[in-house]
Order: sequence, then C-alpha cells, then structure tokens
Amino acid sequence: MRYKAEIHVTLKRTVNDPQGLAIRGGLHSLGYENVDAVRAGKFIEVWLEADSEDEAQRLADEMSDQLLANPVIEDYSVAIGEGP
Repeated sequence: MRYKAEIHVTLKRTVNDPQGLAIRGGLHSLGYENVDAVRAGKFIEVWLEADSEDEAQRLADEMSDQLLANPVIEDYSVAIGEGP
C-alpha cells in the first residue's frame, strides 16, 4: 500500500535558532510587535510503499533517525496517511 509520511523537523528547544530570530526581527520591522518568538524548521513529505501503517511509521522513523534529522540538535515528528 502507498503511504505519505509528513515529517516535521525542528531544532531542540535548548538549541539557539538564528533563523527564527531573523524571522522575528523581520516581523517586528513589518509592525508585528506582538510576536514573541519564532522557531523555524523543515517539512519533508515522503511517499513510500509499505505493508501496513505501522511499517510505514517504522520506515519514516528510520529515515528521520539516519538522515532527515540530526538527533543531537533536532527533534522530529512523523504523521502517516494513506496515499491515493
């Protein structure tokens, strides 16, 4: 069966986020002074074949652990959905 894995990768809360700080500064300069903090990350969509949703989850976790996220400084979350 075909599955879609939606993977969100973000910096750990203890890691400084210079991109988020730059975005916050830009928003402030546009007049959005009420923005307290911004954290930036990345979104990765992977389509894959698997026998079950559990296997698709396991494969997406493996991909994230091995390549898509740096476990030292990043966290990730995976959402699995069935594809067309």
